[in-house]
Amino acid sequence: RLDNEPERPSTSSDGEGDASGILARRPGGPLRKVAGSECPYLDTISRARLDFDFEKSCSVTLRKENVYACLVCGKYFCGRGPRTPAYTHALEEGHSIFMKLSTGQVFALPDGYEVVDQSLQDIKQVLNPTFSREDVASLDAPGSERWERTLSGEPYLPGMVGLNNLKATDYANVVVHALLRVRPFRDHFLLGGQAGQGGGGGGAPGGGPDPKNPP
Repeated sequence: RLDNEPERPSTSSDGEGDASGILARRPGGPLRKVAGSECPYLDTISRARLDFDFEKSCSVTLRKENVYACLVCGKYFCGRGPRTPAYTHALEEGHSIFMKLSTGQVFALPDGYEVVDQSLQDIKQVLNPTFSREDVASLDAPGSERWERTLSGEPYLPGMVGLNNLKATDYANVVVHALLRVRPFRDHFLLGGQAGQGGGGGGAPGGGPDPKNPP
């Protein structure tokens, strides 16, 4: 243990204690929030190493609960309290900035405070990209083609990103890119399955192809 206090069962509703149930913070103590200007770790973030498309499970225990991404090396670890893989990784590697994958909250370890800063919004958007109906409709508007860049600086067309290369996945990528040209299919996933409600992101009112502008 890192202190001399006796172990106590976790009463945290979000399960942020370590694997043995030790509290991640003292009972009754509010989680401290720190502005980015006061956090010395923000400049250690490596956006080029971040990839949120892989399965969100701990690289040590394979658990899928309370998983955090190290924003320095991109690896996934569970927990945030003492003796958790994330906490241990922070101590051993000196990587001190982590993002909770289920909420997008950013924490400094082993310090234990939450970091609140506007500069982290681009990472949160990539973690959980969302599109409004106007965003989706603009993808097909004449002259609206626009390239954007990933966190690593690579160009891409919004809504038209293929799969990670996991060895021999190029065949599946061809199918994915072909399906991305089918507007109702593409809009269904960009709108979280709501494409068939209220216009379908630019298609017919029922979510099907627009007869005046077929896909």
